[in-house]
Amino acid sequence: MNASQEYFQPVSEDTNPKARSASIVSKNGTFENPTAPVEMTFTSSKSGGSSPGSTSFASRPSTKFPYGDFRNTPRHSILDMKADVMVNWLKQIQIEMLWSTGSSGEGVVLKKGRNDFTCAPKNLKSASSFLDQVVAMNVQCAMTVNTRIIRIFLSKNTEDYVPLGDGLRLQKHHFGTFIADQKVLVVWDDEPQNIFNRAEKIEKSLIHMNWGGSDYVYDEKKISTHVSTTELSNVKITPSQLEEALTTGDRPAVLITSITVGLTLTLLMTALGLGWRQLAQQIAIDGNYTHLALLVVIIGSLAQIFGPISQLTRNSKFYSGKAPLRLDRNLTPLPHVTIQMPVYKEGLTAVIKPTIMSLKAAISTYELQGGTANIFVNDDGLQLLSQDEAQQRRDFYEEHNVGWVARPKHNPKPEGDDNAFIRRGKFKKASNMNYALMISNKVEDKLLLFERFQGWTQDHEYAAYERCLAEALHEEDGRAWADGNIRVGDYILLIDSDTRVPADCLLDAGSEMEKSPEIGILQYSSGVMQVTNNFFENGVTFFTNLIYTAIRYGVANGDVSPFVGHNAILRWSALQAVSCEDEDGYDKFWSESHVSEDFDMSLRFQVSGYIIRLAAYTGDGFKEGVSLTVYDEIARWEKYAFGCNELLFNPFRFWVTRGPFTPLFRKFMTSNIPVTSKITIMSYIGTYYAIGAAWILTLLNYFLIGWFNGDLDHYYLDSFRVYFSLVLVFSGLGNIALAVLRYRLSEKSLLGALWENFKWVPLSIFLGGISLHLSQALLSHFFEIEMSWEATAKEAENTSFFEEVPRLFKRFKFTFVFSIACTALMIAGKFAFPWNWEIGTFQAIYPLAAIVVSHFVVPIALNPALMMFTW
Repeated sequence: MNASQEYFQPVSEDTNPKARSASIVSKNGTFENPTAPVEMTFTSSKSGGSSPGSTSFASRPSTKFPYGDFRNTPRHSILDMKADVMVNWLKQIQIEMLWSTGSSGEGVVLKKGRNDFTCAPKNLKSASSFLDQVVAMNVQCAMTVNTRIIRIFLSKNTEDYVPLGDGLRLQKHHFGTFIADQKVLVVWDDEPQNIFNRAEKIEKSLIHMNWGGSDYVYDEKKISTHVSTTELSNVKITPSQLEEALTTGDRPAVLITSITVGLTLTLLMTALGLGWRQLAQQIAIDGNYTHLALLVVIIGSLAQIFGPISQLTRNSKFYSGKAPLRLDRNLTPLPHVTIQMPVYKEGLTAVIKPTIMSLKAAISTYELQGGTANIFVNDDGLQLLSQDEAQQRRDFYEEHNVGWVARPKHNPKPEGDDNAFIRRGKFKKASNMNYALMISNKVEDKLLLFERFQGWTQDHEYAAYERCLAEALHEEDGRAWADGNIRVGDYILLIDSDTRVPADCLLDAGSEMEKSPEIGILQYSSGVMQVTNNFFENGVTFFTNLIYTAIRYGVANGDVSPFVGHNAILRWSALQAVSCEDEDGYDKFWSESHVSEDFDMSLRFQVSGYIIRLAAYTGDGFKEGVSLTVYDEIARWEKYAFGCNELLFNPFRFWVTRGPFTPLFRKFMTSNIPVTSKITIMSYIGTYYAIGAAWILTLLNYFLIGWFNGDLDHYYLDSFRVYFSLVLVFSGLGNIALAVLRYRLSEKSLLGALWENFKWVPLSIFLGGISLHLSQALLSHFFEIEMSWEATAKEAENTSFFEEVPRLFKRFKFTFVFSIACTALMIAGKFAFPWNWEIGTFQAIYPLAAIVVSHFVVPIALNPALMMFTW
C-alpha cells in the first residue's frame, strides 16, 4: 500500500498550512477550523482528464505494452485507478473490522495529490462535512470508526476529552479525534496502511483504561505507543527507592575525574622531574625513566578496568544515568518544545523525510502525554534548488505541518536588480540558524503588540500569527521565504537533517529541564545511523561509538559534558541571554565568526553560569549520521582543528596589539569552571596540535637522529621510542581497558569487545595520515588564509573507479607531493648523501616512513570507491 506515498505527489500551490494543525472537534460534533475548507473538484478516471493543479504526465509509448493493456493509458488515469482501488480496499477492510454501520457520513477518504481526493463510498462527496474537513485538514488518509465500544464510552463520558489511561489524551499529532454527538472516532495517517493500527490502538487503549487492574494483555510489538509507564500494582517499591524518589535536592558532584586528573598530573610532573634530573646529570646510558611521561594515560585505563562503574547508572550534577521523574500534566502545564533542524541540499526522500517521520512520532507521543511541540526547519538550500525541487520541499513541509524559513542565496556582488545578501561564516550552519531565529523573533515581537481581549480564541491567535508572519516577510523585501509555525517554545531540541530520535523522549527532556533550571544544554548520548555499511563507514561508526563511550565514562566520573552541536535540548531563555548583536543589526545566537560554533556556545554557556548535562538514559535512541567518505572525515577534522585554534589564539598579526589569546579563552580560564574540567578541555584541544605537529617533528627527528644520534641530551625522547610506547599504551592497554569497561557495563561480551577493538586497530593509520591536513588548518587561521567547508554529505554517492581517480588527485595532490618528496629524501639520505652524512639508521627512517605511508595510503585505502574497483 505504499503506492499512495510513491505516486501521489502534491504539485500545486500551497493551501493554508494551519488547516491541518488547527482542526478542532467541538462537543456538538462539528469540525471547527479557522480556515475555510478548500474547494475540490473530483475527476473521474474514465474521463482521462486531470484534476486542477495536477501534473500532466506523458503517456507511455504505444509499443511498450500490448494493444489494449491498461498501462498504455495516460499516467494520471492510472493514478486515478490505483487510488480508487486503494480507497475501496480500505473501505472493505473497514467493513470487515465492523467499524462501520453504513450510516451517512461514514467511510474512507484518500488523498491522490494536491487538492485531489477520492472517497468510499461515493456518496461522501455529497452533503458530507466529513469529506470537507478531511480536505481542509489536508491529510493523506482518513477513516471513520463506529463501534459499540466507542458509542458506549462517548455516551457515558461527561468531559470534553476521552481519557485513554496513564494520563494520556488524544491531540492532533496522535492522528485521531472523537466526535461526541455522532458517537464516532475519526483517525488519519500519513501512511494508509497504518490507519487500521491507529484505530485498533485507540480502541484497545479505551478497553485497557476500563480494565486497568485486570489481566489485560497489551500487544506491545503490534500497537506500542512507545510511552514509558509503570503499573504500580505489579511492582514492589522498597523504602530506599521511595526515599530516592522523594529527593529533590541538588545532584551530587562526582569527584572521580578530579582524582584521576590529579593522579595524572602527579605522574606527569614526576616524569618531567626525572627528565630534568637526567638533563642535569647528563647520564649517557640510562634513559628509561623518560618513558614514564607516557603513563599519563595509564591512570584512566586502569580506572576503566578496576575502578567503580555504578556512577554510569546514577544521576549526578553533570550526568543523568536515569530518566527524571516526569511532570504531571494535571499539576503543571508541560513545556512547549521546538525541534530545530537546519538543512541544506540534502535529498528530500532519502534524508529529510525519514527524519521528519521520526520527529512526528516523538511529537505524537508527547502530545498524547499532554505536551505540545512543533518542527522548525531552517532550509538553507531551498532558494538554491530548481523550481520543481523547491516546490516539492514546500509541498512536503505543508503536508507534514512543518514550519520553515529559507534565506536568500549568497550574493555579495549583486547584478541588475538583485539585492546583496551575505551568508556569513566559513561554515554556514550558524548564520542559517541565526537568520531563521531572527524571522521568528520578528513575528513574536509583532504578536506582543496584539491585545488579547476576553474571548480570545485559538482562531484569533492563528489569524494574528498569519498577519505577523506576512508583515515580517514583507519587511525583508521578499528575500526570506517562510511558512508554517516558526514560533520557538520553552526549549529547543537541536538536531541534524539525518537524525533519528526516540519516540518517547520529549517528556523526559522537558521534565529534566523544568526541574533543573541551572541546565543550559542537555546533551544526549547518541548512537550511529549507518547508510552504506561499507568498510569506511563501519570504521567511523566504531570510532564514534568509542568516543561516546569515553564521553559517558568521563562525564559520569564528574567531568563537564561536551556539547556536540546536535541531539541536545537548549533552554531558549539561556540562549537569548548569551546572544549578542553584530553589524547586521539583529541578535546573533550562534557565533558566525567561529567554525566550531557548538564549542563556542558551550564555553559561553558555562562562562555565564549554566551547566551542560549529559543524558545517557536513552541509550542509542538518538542516532546521528557519520561521514560517508574519507573526504568528509578529513574535512571534519580540519574544521575542528581550525575551530579550536580560533577559540584559543588570535591570528599572528594581532599578537602585538591584542595578545596571543582570545577574550573568550581568557574569560574561560578565569571562570569558575572546575580546574579539572579546564584541564580535560585543554587536553582535548591539545590533541589537534599534537597531530598537526607530528609530520614536522618527525621530519626534524629524521635529521636529529640520523646525524646526531648519541650526541643528543637524553632528555630528548626520539620518535621511534614515542611511537613504540604509543602502540603499547593506546593500541594495547587502551583497547583492553575499553573492552573490559563495556563488558562490565553489560554492553558487550568480553571476547566480542576485544575482537571489535583490535579488529579496527589498522584504522589508526587515519590519525597518522591527517597530520598535514590539520597543520594546514591551524596555520591557515594563524596566517588568515581563507578556508571553507561544505556541509557533510548525508547520502551515499556512487562513483566509479575512473571517476574517483581524478577527484582523488585533485583533493590530495599536495599530500602526494609531500609523500613523494619525503620518500625521495629517505632514498637520497641512504644512497646519495656523502658517506659521513648518510642517514641509514632504523630509528631515524621508520618514524618518517610511517608518516609518509599513512599520508599516501589514507586517501586510497580508506576510499571504498577506489578499493572496490567499480566501473
